[in-house]
Amino acid sequence: MLTLYLTKTSSMARQTSLITFTGKLGNMIGYRRNGKYFLRSAPETVRQTHATCRAARRFGIASRKGALIRSAFMEELDVHCDSSHINRLNKTLIQAGRNNTEAITGFRFNQHTGIDKFFQIAPKLSRDGILHIPAQILPQVKGVTALEVKVIAVRINFAEHRIVDTDAVVITIDPQEPFTGAAIPVDAPGKGTLIVTLQVRGLYHEYPSANAKYLAADIIAVSVPQIPQLIHKPVYPRQPMSLPYQRALSGPADNYPAQPLIQRE
Repeated sequence: MLTLYLTKTSSMARQTSLITFTGKLGNMIGYRRNGKYFLRSAPETVRQTHATCRAARRFGIASRKGALIRSAFMEELDVHCDSSHINRLNKTLIQAGRNNTEAITGFRFNQHTGIDKFFQIAPKLSRDGILHIPAQILPQVKGVTALEVKVIAVRINFAEHRIVDTDAVVITIDPQEPFTGAAIPVDAPGKGTLIVTLQVRGLYHEYPSANAKYLAADIIAVSVPQIPQLIHKPVYPRQPMSLPYQRALSGPADNYPAQPLIQRE
């Protein structure tokens, strides 16, 4: 049982017992100021402005979306994420807005190293679902005898808040040999947003490096399903026809003079 000894001041209560605390305890809040401990009562209601409510909603939406993205990749990622990746991903999603998931392209799960350390010419995902790594000169990294390249593709339905499908393909590249490029198929069918991460690990005699500088995992492509656009053709009001022209349409053509037909493009 905690017994509190309080000394009341003009606007606060000071904790004078041997055991002090900070934080909320019941309807009281303990806090420290200038080396001394005080108490104040917790407010019964918290008022939020429209701006803070909107900010809270944006944060909630971004947090749920970020958690779904991380969950989709965690089972296939072999690179340990740094301690700030959760906050960094949420911040990127908040700044991007609700309907701009493409903004996470380039996000690094390991902020210490990106895939540009290994591929100076960036890989690209074609429309037919093939990831192309262009032919290039690979850097010679001390202590790295091979590169393990892993393509992880996930399909996420954010509207239904579920992971639709996941696919992963692994290839090994010898940096001592001329690299002529690679074409890796990406297959994660279904309805939703396609997110592709490229993971690269430096290997030393088939064992992955323990150095975070040689471990990279970047989101390199985001494909959002396109919403079909409806094309509305303009409707023009019909021009009233004159009485002689109406008779010409209903009777013999040689009884009334013909009038030009109005056409609108």
